Amino acid sequence: MDSERFRKLLDTPGPFASVFFDDSHDSHDAAAQLDLKWRAVREELERQGADESVVDEMERAVMDLQPPTGRSGRAVVAGPTGVLVNEHLVRPPAATVTRVSELPYLVPVLELGMDEPNYVLAIVDHTGADLTVRDNNGLRSETVDGGGYPVHKAAGAETAGYGDPQPRTDEAARKNMRAVADRIAELTDQTGSEAVFLVGEVRSRSDLHAELPERIRGRAVPLEVGARHSGHDFDEVQREIETWFAKRQLQILEDAAERFSAEVGRQAGLAAEGLDAVCSALRQGAVETLIVGDIGDATVVTDEGLTTVAPNANVLSEQGAAPAKTLRADEALPLFAISVGASLVRTDERIEPADGVAAVLRYAPTLH
Repeated sequence: MDSERFRKLLDTPGPFASVFFDDSHDSHDAAAQLDLKWRAVREELERQGADESVVDEMERAVMDLQPPTGRSGRAVVAGPTGVLVNEHLVRPPAATVTRVSELPYLVPVLELGMDEPNYVLAIVDHTGADLTVRDNNGLRSETVDGGGYPVHKAAGAETAGYGDPQPRTDEAARKNMRAVADRIAELTDQTGSEAVFLVGEVRSRSDLHAELPERIRGRAVPLEVGARHSGHDFDEVQREIETWFAKRQLQILEDAAERFSAEVGRQAGLAAEGLDAVCSALRQGAVETLIVGDIGDATVVTDEGLTTVAPNANVLSEQGAAPAKTLRADEALPLFAISVGASLVRTDERIEPADGVAAVLRYAPTLH
């Protein structure tokens, strides 16, 4: 999971309240069930000492977010400055998780959340396209009309003494596709979109794909969900997009598992395993992907400013830093990974690292 989305947490003071619960909307009394579930969460937050104003902000966030479709979980993380994470999870957590602590708790988001990278959706035919862009501000839409007409031959045109109209219609269609491709390129560059989804009949998609600049073409993903002006279901399109990103997320985990397994057994390999090795790699900024397994209740030690981390006070002192805080490893390590720009992966049975934590590295760190 791309850690950039969590960077705002680095500049936010604690304490934090982190909750994860089932907010499925798959029954006639779903709204009432949500009220009951939230009431129990609120009581637990208050029992753990969460500030009332923070809990109130979280409640507003829970109730104001559009209900999901079917089975879903919810992640909400808040601090003194307000709600920082408020999103649906791809499935509910096995049990409600409620934490009030100095650092935010993000592991359930890594396991159950969905990376929501920016993307461009083009619903296209030979007259133009309806574009939808997802960026940090949500969804926005626009229509591109290339101005090329006609794009279809009139019935009987060739026998009416006007010659073959096909070249004119082909050029009109190409003009429109170029206009759409140019606008898609602009939007993709502006938003850093990772994918460009193409919806429409096969010829339209193919012609648009051919007009896209090469740097954009590699991000194009055709979706088989109907054609423009065919009355297609936009929710179906969104489900297809979510499915594509879910598959991509699984592939990222698969790739991380393969890279870790290949490197961990090599002398000076680009992998770290266990609290000591991972903390060392984080201190040196060498972590490319943090792999989080079952860390349990393990702790790490940091200095007062959370600028360095070690598995215990002795190791931290050896680095010339004064031990000041003892923190849960499953909260601290993801935050340190975010601070060095590493991606985050919640592992499954494919990797069972020592101490429940591992990393794929950018370079081999020095041993200290």
